[in-house]
Amino acid sequence: MNSISGDGGATVGNKGIMAAIRPYVEPAPLAALFLGISSGFPFAMIGATLTTRLAQDGIDKKAVTAFTLAFLVYNLKFLWAWVVDGVRLPILGRLGQRVSWMLVIGLLVMAAVFHLALVDPKAGLMQTAVAAILVGAAGATFDIIIDAYRIELLEARQLGVGAGMSQYGWRIGSATAGAVALVLAGRFGWEIAYAACAAFALPAMITALVMGEPERHREPAGRRSGGEVWASIAGPLLEFFRRRGAMLVLLFILLHKIGDTLANLTFRLLFDDLGYTNDEIAIYDIGLGFWAYLIGIFIGGILYSRLGMKRSVLISLILMAVSNLSFAGLAASGHDNWAMAGAIGFENIASGIGGVCVVAYFSALCDLRFTAAQYALISAAASVVGRIMTGTTAGAMIEAVGYVNFYVLTTLAALPGILLFWLMMRAGLIDQSIGSAGEDETTAGA
Repeated sequence: MNSISGDGGATVGNKGIMAAIRPYVEPAPLAALFLGISSGFPFAMIGATLTTRLAQDGIDKKAVTAFTLAFLVYNLKFLWAWVVDGVRLPILGRLGQRVSWMLVIGLLVMAAVFHLALVDPKAGLMQTAVAAILVGAAGATFDIIIDAYRIELLEARQLGVGAGMSQYGWRIGSATAGAVALVLAGRFGWEIAYAACAAFALPAMITALVMGEPERHREPAGRRSGGEVWASIAGPLLEFFRRRGAMLVLLFILLHKIGDTLANLTFRLLFDDLGYTNDEIAIYDIGLGFWAYLIGIFIGGILYSRLGMKRSVLISLILMAVSNLSFAGLAASGHDNWAMAGAIGFENIASGIGGVCVVAYFSALCDLRFTAAQYALISAAASVVGRIMTGTTAGAMIEAVGYVNFYVLTTLAALPGILLFWLMMRAGLIDQSIGSAGEDETTAGA
């Protein structure tokens, strides 16, 4: 009897594991993985990889600040996202609105990276800065089309898993491209390294060709009447704000990440003040944190699938807020490796869960006629307040109240977003504000 019971338990356990994994190996979520790989690599090319290249070329550290504009364009992509929705490309447009733009922007990203490969920072720092900004602009536009393609390719029920797979891909793409660049640069020079990394644009381009135009894509109504420019620019905003509860949803988008953003960029300051060595930071913050984040992404996909959109988002918001308290505990305990491992592990798992569930919710807010423009606007709004407050407030707050009180305050700063989302759930505004991208979500989770 024990043997039979044991086999049955194993069978049930295996079925449970397979049921959890199965959504991740469906064609659309797998496609999201490859889209994420291509999305992550341009950021790596103008991030740590370019910083290393400039340092090895003997560029003064103060001059590196000129390259911050290359990242700024990512926050401004909503200004031209409407073009991807509303402008039909000649000739290639026959392949479909999303596929044609994926191919064109993919080629532009590759050309921009090739251009960055050819410039010599020692001969012309300004030319290098311009080349980096061009990579940032091309990469930001690549993100616009990749996000739109991902949202429209996935079914509403797959938005959570698809968001997770996309984030897996982003991490793989950015980390692998950075590593490949360093390895090739040490052997063949930075020109060859950057030129080789341009190939990381291919996964998204090939995915678009293989999967084809998303069945859920809808064209703006104004296109056939000749008013596509107005429909593409004004349409996304007008459609969103016609929804009941739109202003509260916008307020939530602006508020939900303040506490998390305030805390995240101060962790290295805390580690330094607590006396952690570079080796310890590498082991715990980079090593443990990386794997904990991947685990969080997987858990987030399961939560979204099993609990539905509303409950999974609420849980993820609470977890992200509480995770800040773990760093208050670390600050209070001092230099303690176990406390550091616990804080970093909890923070990254919570961030992974939140990244999946909140990104899936934001994806579901989009109208399929304006996916590119609306998601670009939503993602920009989600980061702008937190970035402004982090840049102007975090350091001063730490000096004024100390680390322990600072992390307690960041937890309190997250409470308005949690409370607002809960109130919107109770009032039924979450369901009523969902766009056609999440049209099946109104029946998911209470």
